[in-house]
Amino acid sequence: MMSMKNRNSTSDFILLGLLLNSKFTGIVFAVILAIFVVAVTANLVMIFLIHMDSHLNTPMYFLLSQLSIMDTLFICTTVPKLLVNLVSNEKTISFVACGIQLFLYLTMMGSEFFLLGLMAYDRYVAVCNPLRYPVLMNRRMCLLLAAGAWFGGSLDGFLLTPITMNVPYCGSHRIDHFFCEIPAVLRLACADTSLYENLMYICCVLMLLIPISIISTSYSLILLTVHRMRSAEGRKKAFTTCSSHLTVVSIFYGAAFYTYVLPKSFHTPEQDKVVSAFYTIVTPMLNPLIYSLRNKDTISISREARGTVQTWTLVNPDNDLGKTYPSGSNTQINLCSASVVCHVGWSTKDLLFHA
Repeated sequence: MMSMKNRNSTSDFILLGLLLNSKFTGIVFAVILAIFVVAVTANLVMIFLIHMDSHLNTPMYFLLSQLSIMDTLFICTTVPKLLVNLVSNEKTISFVACGIQLFLYLTMMGSEFFLLGLMAYDRYVAVCNPLRYPVLMNRRMCLLLAAGAWFGGSLDGFLLTPITMNVPYCGSHRIDHFFCEIPAVLRLACADTSLYENLMYICCVLMLLIPISIISTSYSLILLTVHRMRSAEGRKKAFTTCSSHLTVVSIFYGAAFYTYVLPKSFHTPEQDKVVSAFYTIVTPMLNPLIYSLRNKDTISISREARGTVQTWTLVNPDNDLGKTYPSGSNTQINLCSASVVCHVGWSTKDLLFHA
């Protein structure tokens, strides 16, 4: 019994949770459970639609399916344990489970950092180089970009997790958080962690700086291209397809910057928990909703399944503005502009933008 107690005291952590006040536990549990169900369902539906419908077999939606996979794994890494702790008196998490949670969290977050940067590059090619889009963003390139995002995130997890879990922890094992996040875990260390914290800071800055540089460059070039468009409809469609991505980038990167880049003096543990809850719980739910509501492609799929007639609209700065074709028709199109991704010989069902 003594050996078991000793092992538990040295290998288990206690997660204090999201709220210290137990008066609102029931409400918080119901809200988080609802968000979790909506997030997982929305992301799985998005993945299903993208892989099952030929209209969504485009590079943008392939990358979006990868984002949905990451969001599903991301929210499943932290929320189930949080829900269990809300209704249970046993709030412990083993040393191994904490390490696994930390690794998955770092991997998903890092992968999403890189993927959002690559999605900006995809938008740049689609708007600024539409005629070369099928060549520059072919299936092989999409697979390489997705694999690169996953590899970059995994590298972050493999680098930071072993170092974090090998730091000596003594005294209190009470983590003032609802999951094993590095800043919260390191507060329990009984050794000097300044060197490691500096290493983590540099790593996080690089992981933010690389994709942010890609995003900034891509959207600067996109703005220049959109500014030169003579078609108001073309500018509208370009902004529509890019605004969804910019919204997701602002939410996710802003929260990560606050947690990992700002000095400790600028935020408290309670504020950290609120921000962490936002980008680990709320963001995975918002991503599929933002993309599905802002892109008419996904909305039209459900309508087509019910037998409604859809149309396609061509946007050309010179002529045929607003010309429509029935969905699924094989009308050959030879008109291209910066607001549509096409090439000579493509049919209407292969265009990127819907009416």
